[in-house]
Amino acid sequence: MSGPHSAARKRPNIIYIVADDLGNADLGCYGGRDATFGPVSPEIDQLAARGMRFTQGYSNSPVCSPTRFAIMTARYQYRLRGAAEEPIRTNTRGNAELGLPPSHPTLPSLLREAGYRTALMGKWHLGYPPHFSPLQSGYEEFFGPMSGGVDYFTHCGTCGQHDLWFGEEEKQQEGYLTDLITDYSLDFIERMAEGAKADAPFFLSVHYTAPHWPWETRDDEPLARELAASQQAIYHLHGGNVETYRRMIHHMDEGIGRIMRTLEAHGLAQDTLVVFTSDNGGERFSDNWPLVGGKMDLTEGGIRVPWVAHWPNGIAAGRVSEQTCMSMDWSATMLDLGRAPAHPAYPLDGVSLAHVLEGVDAPATDRPLFWRMNHRGQRAMREGDWKYLRVDGIDYLFNLRNDERERANLAPVLPERLQDMLTRWEAWNDSMPAVPGDATVSLCYTDKDMPQR
Repeated sequence: MSGPHSAARKRPNIIYIVADDLGNADLGCYGGRDATFGPVSPEIDQLAARGMRFTQGYSNSPVCSPTRFAIMTARYQYRLRGAAEEPIRTNTRGNAELGLPPSHPTLPSLLREAGYRTALMGKWHLGYPPHFSPLQSGYEEFFGPMSGGVDYFTHCGTCGQHDLWFGEEEKQQEGYLTDLITDYSLDFIERMAEGAKADAPFFLSVHYTAPHWPWETRDDEPLARELAASQQAIYHLHGGNVETYRRMIHHMDEGIGRIMRTLEAHGLAQDTLVVFTSDNGGERFSDNWPLVGGKMDLTEGGIRVPWVAHWPNGIAAGRVSEQTCMSMDWSATMLDLGRAPAHPAYPLDGVSLAHVLEGVDAPATDRPLFWRMNHRGQRAMREGDWKYLRVDGIDYLFNLRNDERERANLAPVLPERLQDMLTRWEAWNDSMPAVPGDATVSLCYTDKDMPQR
């Protein structure tokens, strides 16, 4: 599985940073505008300037927990029952079926078998104890919420129930969650630093909940108490604004800067691969320009996300790639660079991008990428410049090179190309488990900017 150039180089430490509901153009390095307080994402922008930025990168799903199944397994999430939930809901707590099976090999479990130390600091959203947890799926340490979203101060989820865990034990901890995730990440790096200088690299997942609602900055603890008192849990439909949203991203960005400075202080920055992305496209206050749609949509705004990779000893600075890729490919890449072979009974769907990162003189990998959503009967396929999309029973064909906004439906004028992509999507879909009849779809998300009848 390892690429031809990875074996000779020291295995990198790996830090995998995942934002929550971040829009494609929210970051300065992706064309995002400054806020009133200044640049929104200067630390991430520096990672991109000193590393590599992908312009045609995707999430495996336009909603959170399905993408996280793909991140963890390096496989299409549709292979697992829990990923059919769009997303896994808080009221399924205790369900023995809806989660990541501990028996399934994962990115952290395979890296751990290859000698990596592993930790997840932040959001899990792949099922609840006692049946599921990060510690049962390859992580040695865990701090964060098990559910899809919690208040930044009270750490209560959508049902108003406290949801902050240390391993498999719930505990109270004061503090703004974005900063707590950063703090625990720094603590892990500090403790792993000496081993990492020898032959015990670490794999650290830093899964922020920012900028997911509720719309709270570090200064908004009174608002959190108000939401709790009014029994709104984290639902904040009457609140928020663009400036608050940008400040939430900025708090996360500041934490990433702290992580990078800690790596530098321990002499680890050169040998650490840092990857930044989002679990899906943006929502409500996000900027997806020029893309259309957002979370829950298979239009580009729901699945095209930032992908930034920084690794001084492995990636030349200032590179931009149009290589198409999706979440599971990055997990396959990390396994490749960590020289952690896949389990033979669970072959990967993801394809390693190691040769792209290392600048190997090889043609870009061009394979079809597939998506499906129970919500609105959506389906999508991307191959080269072409995209096939179905929403509410209507088929669309777009040339993304010419029309990233997916406004010019070429289906009526190119019926043969449409039929070819439709046929191949259906053949791929037949290779996946069917969507269970009892799978649920969240009703918390809107369908703005989706193609309509």
